[in-house]
Amino acid sequence: MGGTIVIKLSRRNFITAAASGLAASALLGPKALAQGPVDFAGQTIEWWMPFAEGGGSDVWARFFAPFLSKHLPGQPNVVIRNVPGGGSITGANEFVARARPDGLSLLGTSASTQFPFLLGDPRVRYDYAKLAPVLVSPTGGVVYLPARFGVTSPAELGKITGEELVYGSQGATSLDLVPLLAFRVLGLNVRHVFGMTGRSDGRLAFERGEATIDYQTSSAYLTNVLPLVEQGDAVPMFSWGVLDANGTVQRDPTFPDLPHFVEAYEMMHGSAPSGVEFDAYMAFFGSGFAAQKPAMLPEGTPEDIVFTYRKAFEDAVNDQELQAIKGDILGDYVQAVGPDIEKLYAVATSVEPAARDWVREMLTTDYQVQF
Repeated sequence: MGGTIVIKLSRRNFITAAASGLAASALLGPKALAQGPVDFAGQTIEWWMPFAEGGGSDVWARFFAPFLSKHLPGQPNVVIRNVPGGGSITGANEFVARARPDGLSLLGTSASTQFPFLLGDPRVRYDYAKLAPVLVSPTGGVVYLPARFGVTSPAELGKITGEELVYGSQGATSLDLVPLLAFRVLGLNVRHVFGMTGRSDGRLAFERGEATIDYQTSSAYLTNVLPLVEQGDAVPMFSWGVLDANGTVQRDPTFPDLPHFVEAYEMMHGSAPSGVEFDAYMAFFGSGFAAQKPAMLPEGTPEDIVFTYRKAFEDAVNDQELQAIKGDILGDYVQAVGPDIEKLYAVATSVEPAARDWVREMLTTDYQVQF
């Protein structure tokens, strides 16, 4: 099977967001340049992080910060401002309330910030549609099973649909919502055991035989799970995959020989996935992995400043020094910059109302989540 599956993202709000975003992007060229050069010489730019120091998003921002400084006009000082709390909602709320649209404030978020927005959490005061994206970073992950099941590919998953599988989860509304939806779409019978403090807990439960299906992010998979595969104890089933600039599901470049989730579904069921459950999966997969970490300027930021930031991030991503050291921070994933940013950003920050309502009802009914 080839590595490209075209999924037409027919969610009305996605189309609207993408179309309006592309229209805005078209205005950022000659018009922005006509307003004169932007210069941040002698200035300090605060990159807001609604997370504590040392986490994955904080490391991501600190990795990019010196390259952003290098490629912005005037080479301003770029500092990280950590504002943790409320599962990242607190810092994002504070940013939209206080940050000025002068180019000196930048917000970075992750799936844990985007999921509450997509689910309609009443604590959320930020609206991604009003922010101006300047960078979107993807990541990936791999789902695997114990070798003792005798399942060697997704085409054989039907062998275990009658068996209860166990997955160690950090919570129904955490990033583990993506595998929760994926397993449901596939038709697997999975019991989610909550309370894991990280994906490493899930892997250890798998190694002890307490969990019988698991996924790990790309770097964790390569470091900790690949040895289990090589020892004959685990078998990879599929990656989540990535999205290209057109919203097309592609194979994960880190795992080009593994089918992505949509391919896995087709191998198992003989047809392409569809329906509200799949729409929900695509929305949260896009936000959780394919476009996990966006960087944005405040509402009302002038077009010339937005253009300048997008150009700076594009130059930063192409910087030979960054390419040489990106390693485990960025992996082999294509960073969305310049004109490629709008569609991926729309994927990360929009969900069709029917799919959102279905997820909320499912979480409330099956997992006692209160909104």
